[in-house]
Amino acid sequence: MDAVATLIKAADFAAEKHRTKRRKDAAATPYINHPLALARVLRLEAGVEDVAVLTAALLHDTVEDTDTTVEELAREFGPEIAGIVAEMTDDPALTKPEKKQKQVENAPRLSPKAKLVKIADKICNLRDVARNPPAHWPLERRQAYFEWARAVIDGLRPAHPALERLFDEAYRLKP
Repeated sequence: MDAVATLIKAADFAAEKHRTKRRKDAAATPYINHPLALARVLRLEAGVEDVAVLTAALLHDTVEDTDTTVEELAREFGPEIAGIVAEMTDDPALTKPEKKQKQVENAPRLSPKAKLVKIADKICNLRDVARNPPAHWPLERRQAYFEWARAVIDGLRPAHPALERLFDEAYRLKP
């Protein structure tokens, strides 16, 4: 399968898997907008051309947030992409604070490709929290999210200068 076909297949797969999901913002934005934003940041803003990275960005939340399995992703998209998504997936057995702590601890150990997806994810999340925050998130929670995201990204550096610059710009939006 060529690169364009792979990306279209991944976008379609993610859209179908997330079809009933909504973001936590006041407008309840369709969830698919988030993985599409990651792919846009990676390719259009940071110049990343690696199809495995772009595909994993589109699929990065499917295992964590839907009934998708890593095995299913491996069958559909191959072991490399499934592996990147697996690296991005929090352990469902952990509490939310434990998941957040694990992301900080595990950041330095991510593969180079997973690091790119993780940085793009945090860029998009910071932009969303700053511009269109989850409904019912008070200022303190939004500020704490920014600090936690920075701790995760600091563990990834150095990974990709353009993405790191975009993250730093997003961090400056801190409420």
